Amino acid sequence: MLALSPQNNGALMSHPDQSTTKNILLATMSPEDFARLRPNFHRVNLNRGDVLVPANRRVDYIHFPEGGVISTVSDTPGKGRTEVGIIGKEGVSATHLLLGASDTPHESFIQVGEATALRITTDNYLAAIAQSEPLRTMLLRFVQALMIQTAQSAATNAHQRVEARLARWLLMCHDRMDGDEIALTHDFMGMMIAAERSGVTVTLHILEGAGMIRSTRGRVLILDRAKLTDLAGEGYGVPEVQYSRLVAPFGKGS
Repeated sequence: MLALSPQNNGALMSHPDQSTTKNILLATMSPEDFARLRPNFHRVNLNRGDVLVPANRRVDYIHFPEGGVISTVSDTPGKGRTEVGIIGKEGVSATHLLLGASDTPHESFIQVGEATALRITTDNYLAAIAQSEPLRTMLLRFVQALMIQTAQSAATNAHQRVEARLARWLLMCHDRMDGDEIALTHDFMGMMIAAERSGVTVTLHILEGAGMIRSTRGRVLILDRAKLTDLAGEGYGVPEVQYSRLVAPFGKGS
């Protein structure tokens, strides 16, 4: 996977306006707090596979995504990689910095879609937060919603059938995408829901047969969100409701 750097991910525009960003955190924060960040922002391209947060290393840049899906994964020696959280336009990368940690054992990378993000150096980001308690509080509210998502993922993977787990994950990706098509492979989906690739293939056929999705090579088209939500059951909705309560309305079902 490709780690981002100034050389391989150039700035598209400096000093963006708050009204033009699709990132919900930035669009929702106070104009005063946005003004603290704005002079140091650059809008950059994000491409599938780009690493935003490397494992066990210092983070040089913070990204406020304006689209796409960023996956945070845990790598267990001998057992492979498992997703432990996802963020998109509702969030910000490197949440461990908000909790006082300098690095994290988990890697975060662009998993689905190509999009843009507003990027700021870590030092400028932390300096702005140190100047504003309301800014820190708002970002920590996002961390709380993300922690609830992580806990919900653990409970779902432990207790729900693979069909419900896949339905939940597709809904979460759908919330973060502009359209109804999600570009991803069966191997990726297996990593995301802790299932074998063969099990993902069978499950996709089940969901397609029920009219919920259309699955083609490397792509899934959402056809019936309501049916997917019913199938996901209690696994989907709790983190989304918490985010909407703590930060701002979020999700295509809100």
